[in-house]
Amino acid sequence: MPVVDVDPDELRELTGHDEKSDEELKSDLFNLGLEFEGETDEGELQLEFAPDRLDRLSVEGVARSLRYQYGDDTGVYVPDTNDPDWTYEVEDTVPEGRPYVTGAVVRDVNMTEDVLESLIQLQEKLHATMGRKRAKAAIGIHDLTMLKGAGVADETNAITYRGIDPDGDRFVPLDADSDMTPAEVLAEHPIGPKYGDLLDGFDRYPAIYDDLGLFSFPPVINGRRTEVEADSRDLLIELTGTDQWTIDHICNIICYALSARGGTIEEVEIDYPTATGPYEAVGGALVRPDFETDTKHVTHDRIETILGVAFDQREVLDLFARAGLSASVVSGDAADDAATDIDDDLPASVADADGLVYAVEIPPYRVDVLHPIDLIDDLGRAYGFNELEPRYPDIGTVGGRHDRTRLEDATRASLIGLGFEDLLNFHMISAEANYDRLNIEPGATAGDADRRLVGAGEAVEITGPYSEDYTQLRTWVLPSLLMVLENNTHRAYPQDLAEIGLAAEVDESQNTNVAEWRSIGAVLARNDATYEDAKARLAALCDDFGVDLETPPTDHPTFIDGRAADVVIDGETVGVIGEVHPAVLVEHDLELPVAAFELRLDALE
Repeated sequence: MPVVDVDPDELRELTGHDEKSDEELKSDLFNLGLEFEGETDEGELQLEFAPDRLDRLSVEGVARSLRYQYGDDTGVYVPDTNDPDWTYEVEDTVPEGRPYVTGAVVRDVNMTEDVLESLIQLQEKLHATMGRKRAKAAIGIHDLTMLKGAGVADETNAITYRGIDPDGDRFVPLDADSDMTPAEVLAEHPIGPKYGDLLDGFDRYPAIYDDLGLFSFPPVINGRRTEVEADSRDLLIELTGTDQWTIDHICNIICYALSARGGTIEEVEIDYPTATGPYEAVGGALVRPDFETDTKHVTHDRIETILGVAFDQREVLDLFARAGLSASVVSGDAADDAATDIDDDLPASVADADGLVYAVEIPPYRVDVLHPIDLIDDLGRAYGFNELEPRYPDIGTVGGRHDRTRLEDATRASLIGLGFEDLLNFHMISAEANYDRLNIEPGATAGDADRRLVGAGEAVEITGPYSEDYTQLRTWVLPSLLMVLENNTHRAYPQDLAEIGLAAEVDESQNTNVAEWRSIGAVLARNDATYEDAKARLAALCDDFGVDLETPPTDHPTFIDGRAADVVIDGETVGVIGEVHPAVLVEHDLELPVAAFELRLDALE
């Protein structure tokens, strides 16, 4: 979860509530969903929150949310913008893997050292989250006074986004004293190895020029000439990436933060070389930032059903306004004429709804509102979840543990009795961790058999993941256990770890197209770990549940040849056991032998 450092004095200044103590601020922030995690050495509050509210990655965004909560601001706020004075010219030499650009000019920012630190933190957090460590979006913020725009036909200023040879033009990057080519930056600059892999396979590198030459090398580093300092007042923002929607919304978040610091937003023109290919969906010419608001619909009945509170129409409209949204009634027999604007083009999901339907306007910095339930969540926070009164359900039932849960608990107790330490890991993982680092290919089969290797199923991919570390559901548990061992090399050995957790793979025979199951994974990391040690533990586990175990030899690339076997229980192959291959150990920085096994939980029923 993202953690943001927030100066409480700045928060009081930006909210206009100097009377608030630190403890009161912590309580108010908790009601917004921001959890206090501690303090820095400088006394800043460390706040953790869900990564969906990216507009709160800065003190300015947190302060905005508090002002809405306090009722000082209401409804959707859209900053005024001045007409464009700068054009971003995009040449057809731009690499296909990074074709999009956006940005804005912000003038008269009340910049200080604290504001600069907040801006840098916002940039870093956006890179790490929505930007996927710069793979999807890279942000450049420059001192506008250090740029010289080349005049174009309408006499506006222009910068140019183009592709260049790796050994092409030279520039002085940040934290350097001499000029370098892009290739030299990747090879010699400290930041080069960190982001150089984002340009693997590129024949030409992305670069941004003004009339004086190269000043930005996205997604790696900016030039020193345009570095923003505490006395900078006018800023140029440029973002490049793989998706126009993503970079546009990141730009909006930055613009809103700088607007809170007194900045005046100035539009820029984006001039793409064509309206075909990757630009077909966005067109050949754009004006940015895009502060157009979105609208979603939600019914009054659904709000009351989800929150369990009876609201009147005016109260709902007021709560939406206090959540930073603007709502109006667009349908319903009970609608107040003064607040009604009947919409004849409602979505099918609400067009036939009985009673009130609200059209809710969403500000351009909100990237998390995807569904009406998100609107209800905002309304509930504005109302105050602590104000909700618990009530008994209308239907009485007798609770009890599910049979699978009882089996899982019994298995966990047995594993602990065998000396394993019980773990709980994330169910999501990256493709690299799930497959590559364990030497297996998706869809691989066991030798000549028409049976898929354990762990080689087709993973369920996450649409639009927020982090490249969590892009799919894991197909087996062992990768998670090896990552735990990798992160605990500083701990004492032996380390005997086990987990019972979710695994899944694509399966078109299921009505959801996904097969899910609970898998048992276990590892023994010690200087004398062997196949026999793992088999003894597995045999004891099977004996506890009265099932017959067989372990015929098998080949599995995660394990050493000749030291691996299938796990066959009651005649059915349900897993694998063996000594982990040295190449896999090296990949995880492990210096001791590891023996492991994995099998399906339901095999013990």
